[in-house]
Amino acid sequence: MKFAASRKNKIVDVAEEKSRSYWAALLGVSVERLKSAVRATRSVEYPVIKAYLTDHVQHS
Repeated sequence: MKFAASRKNKIVDVAEEKSRSYWAALLGVSVERLKSAVRATRSVEYPVIKAYLTDHVQHS
């Protein structure tokens, strides 16, 4: 399974819509928020993205 392999390697695959949806759901954010985090961090490493999202929680 592609997602399992990506998660094992801790690389967030944002190239395909299905992958973006998977990672966004796993991280508990919208796809747009996930893409913003990738742009802001310039990284696709899961720990980096997760830390960024944790540190930049949006308060509504």
